[in-house]
Amino acid sequence: MLLEAIEHRPKMNWAYTVDKETIHLRIRTKKSDVERIFVIGGDKYAWDRTKQEIPMRVFASDELFDYWECEAKPPYRRLKYGFKLESGSETVWMNEDGFHHTERTSSDDFYEIAYINPEDIIKTPEWAKNAVFYQIFPERFANGDPSRDPENVQPWGGKPEVDSFFGGDLEGVRQHLDYIADLGINAIYFTPIFEAPSNHKYDTQDYLKLDPHFGDIDTLKQLIEECHGRGIRVLLDAVFNHSGKTFKPFVDVKENGADSAYADWFHVREFPIEVKDGIPSYETFSFEPNMPKFNTGHPEVKKYLLEAARYWIGEVGFDGWRLDVADEVDHRFWREFQTVVKEANPEAYIVGELWHEATPWLQGDQFDSAMNYPFTYAVRDFVALGKTDAQKFAYSLSKQLARYPLPVSQAAFNLLDSHDTERMLTVAGGDKNKLKLAVAIQMTYPGTPCVYYGDEIGIDGGADPDCRKCMEWDESKQDRELHEFYKTAIGLRHEYAALRTGRFDVLHAEEGGHALAYRREDEEAVLIVALNASDKAQTIEIDADGGSGTKTAKVWSVLTAGGVKPSLNAEDRLDAKKGRLTVELPAYGYAVLKAE
Repeated sequence: MLLEAIEHRPKMNWAYTVDKETIHLRIRTKKSDVERIFVIGGDKYAWDRTKQEIPMRVFASDELFDYWECEAKPPYRRLKYGFKLESGSETVWMNEDGFHHTERTSSDDFYEIAYINPEDIIKTPEWAKNAVFYQIFPERFANGDPSRDPENVQPWGGKPEVDSFFGGDLEGVRQHLDYIADLGINAIYFTPIFEAPSNHKYDTQDYLKLDPHFGDIDTLKQLIEECHGRGIRVLLDAVFNHSGKTFKPFVDVKENGADSAYADWFHVREFPIEVKDGIPSYETFSFEPNMPKFNTGHPEVKKYLLEAARYWIGEVGFDGWRLDVADEVDHRFWREFQTVVKEANPEAYIVGELWHEATPWLQGDQFDSAMNYPFTYAVRDFVALGKTDAQKFAYSLSKQLARYPLPVSQAAFNLLDSHDTERMLTVAGGDKNKLKLAVAIQMTYPGTPCVYYGDEIGIDGGADPDCRKCMEWDESKQDRELHEFYKTAIGLRHEYAALRTGRFDVLHAEEGGHALAYRREDEEAVLIVALNASDKAQTIEIDADGGSGTKTAKVWSVLTAGGVKPSLNAEDRLDAKKGRLTVELPAYGYAVLKAE
């Protein structure tokens, strides 16, 4: 065994509690280097009576490593533990003190979880794990109340520019809730709606006021009430990293400089504040002078922002927050933010805008989830751009699952595109079959999928602002076949809990190939998802049991398939022989199979 490759820490994603009696333990080893691993664990005060061996399983693999996990249920909520690793005739014991070639006679130097404190349990909202989100850019979704249009409003459907307005509002959203619900959506994510001078509202003027172009507070509350009546949760976007140029405290600083009562609300390097050679004399988002960065360590700033966080959840009724530029705000602020939000609504869902690996924010004390852009770009590279093969894509998916505790992975905010990116259809070169394949992955992978408004009817768009086109409401101009596909894919996810919170195992992913298969499984169902990210038809043979040691089924039914149905007989079934399943897939085709 290559001992240098073995990794475990008694914290973070390696050892965490998921409920009052259950601990998840993980360990990493060199790929294909270790045959068996057992956790040796027990209560430190009753070691001899409680000691047990718990087998681990490989739940993910990447280019270099295997990741193992198991579940422990210590009888008295305390756990001392170590590992026994076996490969061939070699056995190694590992504990906090290092590696040993003989079994330890005492647990004194074992790893320890001293006690399962309820406050330390990593919880993510159950509803979020079962949600399919729909992202709405309010200014571009629907104009339901023309009396609120800005003075410079343009005809609906025009070319979006950085500073253009088309009159979208909350009444327009309310009028189309039947459309949203019919699609199968049960959660909406709104980009900001606070008062702000721009069309995107990320340059906030007043954190406690709804932008009048979108409606009044009664309209908003009615919209939320009607959403809740349809079983739709509502997520609100906010920027606590920076304000806008018209935010009154910043205006005061501009006018009064160092003498302003708000001078310490921002990070000012030099007074008077100004822009020299494109660089502001104060900290901003990027180098954007209209977005001055908050000093979130300042007591008055913190008080103001946390009151806004509480107000929109506790009094207006939103079900959670999406937090813009979350990685540029200090962790202490986010911990206090979480406390305030969860006190207002214990089931609130908190999502941070984090474009990369997000472990520091996802330990149960800050965010429930992050916008899973690593997933976004992995899918794009595999399906739309053909930059990676099936093996590298599978490694990427597995690596993401290994990064985070299971409750976090189950609530990961999985998107294909957003207001900040090119639309997926454009990335795919307009190939609708590639878009469908990407959505098939999104709806069958662990986490919480989010559909960007209009993707389901074929809206395309390049980088911002082109990705922020007006929603098309003329059905004759919508891709209705694509819309039906989205309904089917979303409906399938709702029907089978295995696609939401079930176990995930890669079954087929060849180096240099473009065919992929993985299994989703829970107590109620066993499903296999087969995918072909190639412009040529592919036939793949799948080990339907996935090396699990248990036979799943001899007959599989096809729940849904893209393109020509794969290898079916007259009864729409596939026969598995000796645990092997042959599936034929057309170019950019997919199939979801269910064990009978």
